[in-house]
Amino acid sequence: MSTTAPAVPSVPATPAAGRRGAALAVLVSAQFVVMLDTSLVNVALPSIQRDLALTPSGLAWVVNAYVVVFGGLLLLSGRAADLLGRRRVLMAGAAVFAAGAVTAGAAVDEVMLVAGRVVQGVGAAALSPAALALLLQAFPGTRRAHAMSAWGAASTAGGASGVLVGGVLTGTVGWSWAFFATVPVCLVVLAAAPRLLDRAAPGPRRRFDAWGAATVTGALAALVHAALAVPTHGWDAPPVITGAVLALGLLATFVVVERRAADPLVPLGLLGDRDVAAGIVLGVLGGAARASSFVLVALCLQQHLHLSPQTAGLAMVPTSLAGFAVSLALLPRVLRALGPERSIVVGLVVLAGGHLWLARVPADAHYVLDVLPGLLLVAAGVALSFTPTTMVIASGVPAQQAGLASGLSSSSAQVGAALGIAAFTAVAAASSHGDAGDGLTGAGFGAAFVAAAAVALVAAAVGAWLARRR
Repeated sequence: MSTTAPAVPSVPATPAAGRRGAALAVLVSAQFVVMLDTSLVNVALPSIQRDLALTPSGLAWVVNAYVVVFGGLLLLSGRAADLLGRRRVLMAGAAVFAAGAVTAGAAVDEVMLVAGRVVQGVGAAALSPAALALLLQAFPGTRRAHAMSAWGAASTAGGASGVLVGGVLTGTVGWSWAFFATVPVCLVVLAAAPRLLDRAAPGPRRRFDAWGAATVTGALAALVHAALAVPTHGWDAPPVITGAVLALGLLATFVVVERRAADPLVPLGLLGDRDVAAGIVLGVLGGAARASSFVLVALCLQQHLHLSPQTAGLAMVPTSLAGFAVSLALLPRVLRALGPERSIVVGLVVLAGGHLWLARVPADAHYVLDVLPGLLLVAAGVALSFTPTTMVIASGVPAQQAGLASGLSSSSAQVGAALGIAAFTAVAAASSHGDAGDGLTGAGFGAAFVAAAAVALVAAAVGAWLARRR
């Protein structure tokens, strides 16, 4: 049976009342810059490909190198934050992320660019879970709902502003600034963290579970990589099958290693807790339904409704603004009234409603009547279900393991996002028919949105079961 080393006394990480707002701003800035980077880079991809003469495979790796490394290291980084000190890991992540951004922005060829993206992925994997762990510890009790709402709003704001800022920077001063733009935020985190975040003492001295770290990191990276290959190669392609088999083999090895380890990376008894396990399932299923929403909508606007990329980007702005508003204004009230479990259920049902609305969009759709209501429902559903899922997982994990809780939450959502995007775009491709060339058709998008709604409702059922248990 796995055991967890006892916690040792540490300096409280909770900021003084006068600094609490500024400390929260620093912590959510870390999440903001991680989300900002993805949107900025996606907008700049066509210009990057043209200037550096990237192959289609090289262009894909500009995105995938970051996603695979980020997803693979989240769990390990969350655990490292508990053992090495959360503020220390936060600052290290900000420094590494900035170094990767500078490398990518200064890239003169494909190798240098992908290398910079790998470094950024390492930095993001340290930055995000360490910031979330500090937030969970610094804002307990009734203050947590407000803090987590700000965290969710930062995620939405990063994605929304990235589309607009990335387009402006790429069109005026060049694509390099899509990377350089994240550096000032990292520098602010580095400068403000020592002043605003109290330094908690590192966790107890422990053996480093090298085999556990290697197997779980490899499994997550292989799983994300396999999922990313599905839209391009199909479910039965060698890269997909090889990645899935490798991920399953490494996960099985990880379980065996953790059962035998005297000081495991992830105590299996924690994963055996029904509430934590249900939270992880919610993270995977909810992550699949949420992340796929925006990918499907972006493709639908351009391939089914035939909008230009610029017009499609503008059409998505109300979604981002609505998600930001719901996160800040409505979510704290819903959390206080219903609790995180029931908030998840409400959010996922609303999200499913948005999917079903978008599934019926005709080719001659009127944006305000046929598209916008579905987008607003999706935005509200994402905002109401994303943050409470993290709170559910954190509530089942001891406070001294907040980094592990944030790693579990982030990695489950990241894996779910990769699997959802792969599965639903594959459904759209399989269901498309008619004279649409190589693009997806209205029938394909309709089937994909219905499938996403079904997954959201299954996740809502898990949330309802968990709410009844509690």
